[in-house]
Amino acid sequence: MHTETAHVPRKESLKASIPLLKNYIGGKCVESHAEEHLSVTDPSIGQEITRVPLSGVRDVDDAVRSARAAFASWSTTPMKERVQVFFRYKMLLEKNASALGALVHEENGKIITEAMAEIEKAIEVTEFACSMPQLSAGEILEVSRGVECRLDRYPVGVVASITPFNFPNMVPNWTIPNALVLGNTIILKPSEQVPLSSMRIAELLKEAGLPDGVFNVVHGGQAAVEAICDHPDIQAITFVGSTKVAKLVYARATSHFKRALCLGGAKNHLIVLPDANEEMAASNIAASMCGCAGQRCMAASAMVAVGSVDHIIKRLCEEARKIIPGKNLGPVISKQAKERIERYITEAERDGAKILVDGRGATVHGNEGGYWVGPTVVDYVRPEMKIAHEEVFGPVLSIMRTKTVDEAIKIENANIYGNAASVFTQSGGAARYVIERASAGMIGVNIGVPVPREPFSFGGWNESKFGAGDITGKSSIEFFTKLKKTTTKWNPESKVNWMS
Repeated sequence: MHTETAHVPRKESLKASIPLLKNYIGGKCVESHAEEHLSVTDPSIGQEITRVPLSGVRDVDDAVRSARAAFASWSTTPMKERVQVFFRYKMLLEKNASALGALVHEENGKIITEAMAEIEKAIEVTEFACSMPQLSAGEILEVSRGVECRLDRYPVGVVASITPFNFPNMVPNWTIPNALVLGNTIILKPSEQVPLSSMRIAELLKEAGLPDGVFNVVHGGQAAVEAICDHPDIQAITFVGSTKVAKLVYARATSHFKRALCLGGAKNHLIVLPDANEEMAASNIAASMCGCAGQRCMAASAMVAVGSVDHIIKRLCEEARKIIPGKNLGPVISKQAKERIERYITEAERDGAKILVDGRGATVHGNEGGYWVGPTVVDYVRPEMKIAHEEVFGPVLSIMRTKTVDEAIKIENANIYGNAASVFTQSGGAARYVIERASAGMIGVNIGVPVPREPFSFGGWNESKFGAGDITGKSSIEFFTKLKKTTTKWNPESKVNWMS
């Protein structure tokens, strides 16, 4: 696929304007102890925009000391006061939304509308955090004459958040507002591929009035993650990334008796029935497979066509061809990612699948150095093919065909992941049948990306999540707090029972 479009001007490297990054510890930027640095590349042009330190144990230890020192004061600040910081932070996110979206576009490559949607979600989760004083209030009950039981929530302490490349602003904000409003202090380890948004988040939090040391950023790769898992003064860890790494982080963190909630990969199945609305199904599926260049754990990556749905597949291909690299489709994150995605397509074709829309070899005039993969629809995929059951993480849809809904559900259930599943149908009964049997934590009916809105929480099943609870919404309250139960009796009573 060769694409030329006048809509994309040639981009120039920002290397000269963005210096070597530092960590953010104790309310200021500080030099890392790292001896190695990694190039951060704009994926739409394939050029370096900055360099990031590969921090290690000493840097994590510095951040933990800062967070521990800030915890005593922050955790005892009344929640009604803590939340005022996040009212201001929400306003700053809104005020700076365009610039924040442009930054996401620069370091991740996603198109501006997708980048802005990411900022909108960050605003929404921050707004939810502002309701914490009402949602996390304690409880009290007179359990016997003159005897009261009281329940209060306390922050767990210093926590850490390890975030991925595909949502540089949104995923950090899945954890930051809730964890901090609940009284914890935090260390963020962003993806070394997209470190710029995290630094801007730090600046806005400071501008909102967050005390120094409450929020810290440590850049790096594996060494930094391992140091976070091992540090005795970090009490809880959230992680978002691949299932392979999620398992490693969960095992290592919990071996040190930490709380851990690790979200992994996905292979989301969209079951399409013959009675589905053609236009709605085709447009939703195309948007789901290509949104964020398919680099999201909620992307449609496997379609199960039940019975005669060729008319929908034809319309889907028409919609996919309207999605053009460099115009309304961004690049994938790296050259390695592009090569890996194209290998999946080529291998499927070699094994007998039929390529209906081919996105291999895509280029964008003026930005030929970018990592472009066009929309790709692969039909007649068999469940045993790699492309059918492994996470491709690109704008690629595999179509498997079945005769019955039960056969489709069997394919979905055999999937090791469990983030999302959707069904496209006009039958309420058929929809309910799939909802009750799909093995996934988030279900859509005629929706290609069934991400819950706040206060409903985000989290999958099976090998898409390791740990209890979900990362956002009300479920996050349990993760970021611990319960203290107090029983009191002040007056002697003439009538007592076993409770008093």
